[in-house]
Amino acid sequence: MDLISSLKMAWQSLKANKMRSFLTMLGVIIGVGAVIAMVALSQGTAAGITDRISSMGSNLLTISAGGGFGPVRGASSAQLTMGDVEAIKNLPLVKYAAAEVNVNNATAAAGSQTWTTKVDGTTPELMKIKEWPAAQGEFFNQSDVTGMNRVAVLGQTVVSNLFAGGNAVGNTIKINGLSFTVIGVLESKGSSAGSDQDDVIYIPISTAQQRLIGSKSVGSINVQATSQEALASLQDYITTLLRQRHRLAETADDDFYIRDMADLLSTIEDTTKMMTFLLGGIAAVSLLVGGIGIMNIMLVSVTERTREIGIRMAIGATTRAILSQFLIEALLLCFLGGIIGVLLGWGTASILSMVAGLNMTIAPWLVALSMGFSVMIGLFFGYYPARKAANSNPIEALHFE
Repeated sequence: MDLISSLKMAWQSLKANKMRSFLTMLGVIIGVGAVIAMVALSQGTAAGITDRISSMGSNLLTISAGGGFGPVRGASSAQLTMGDVEAIKNLPLVKYAAAEVNVNNATAAAGSQTWTTKVDGTTPELMKIKEWPAAQGEFFNQSDVTGMNRVAVLGQTVVSNLFAGGNAVGNTIKINGLSFTVIGVLESKGSSAGSDQDDVIYIPISTAQQRLIGSKSVGSINVQATSQEALASLQDYITTLLRQRHRLAETADDDFYIRDMADLLSTIEDTTKMMTFLLGGIAAVSLLVGGIGIMNIMLVSVTERTREIGIRMAIGATTRAILSQFLIEALLLCFLGGIIGVLLGWGTASILSMVAGLNMTIAPWLVALSMGFSVMIGLFFGYYPARKAANSNPIEALHFE
């Protein structure tokens, strides 16, 4: 019997028991769909985090007050100052250095419209580090910082909510009750990892310190090196400089923390790979369960069709023909289940992408791997029932009731 005839017979057999065929495929459908959705979610999350870190700038070191992410060790009043920023600017291998202080959940108002957003007090160098140009107007300059001027540069989300997307430059807004003149609007950067990068207002750091925070301390310092290769040396220079400026004893812990964004990015990529394999492995278990279900149903099918097998053998069907018929049925079940599973996984990933604001894409290799694995499941779990059918005794099969 040729392949085309075997496929036709397998298809007719599946059509004759539509509900049973669908329930048999269900394990494969869920398995393939889960693998694709889980891996796409993992990769989409990683891509969003990577984009967000990359948007901070390249060749970047970020300095924060304290001994790391946890509580400050041995320096409860540790602070970074504008003096530290100016000293860092004079170090070799430094391209730009920009200070930042953040005011979260600030209330911005324009006329009768209000919006809760983040206010970032900074210096003009930050936009050079982020390579973030203005769509309208301009970013504030050093004289605005020196003069503690009440000027503001808005992200597109703030403009949309305060000015209905209209022209904001030249208008006055209030931030926590203080009046500021809008001098620029930044180009849109969009959302990344579920966070809206355009939902921000930038003002001179001196104005933020004096008017909104009431402190001369600096929240963080962003330092861009002249090259990727210079990051390690520059980190050593900054460490030595800040320890001297903060008058730390040789045995004392640092009262600041330096993050290398390149190292952080590499760590995130490694962690994502591990999570992808873990999630994919967990989802693949359902494929194995689906394979066991296929084997069970095929065994039932062989038992139900024992008389049919005996008749075919009596009129000349070979063992190989019987084996191929039932094996093709198992493969067809898994192949069709794999296709439906791919569509289910793609749809689930698309919904998650819209809900979570992630840019998830289904890689061709993932589809090929899932389909290949589902076919292998069909081949592995379908072989035993097919072999049992092929080894049936024709005489006993003809007398089977």
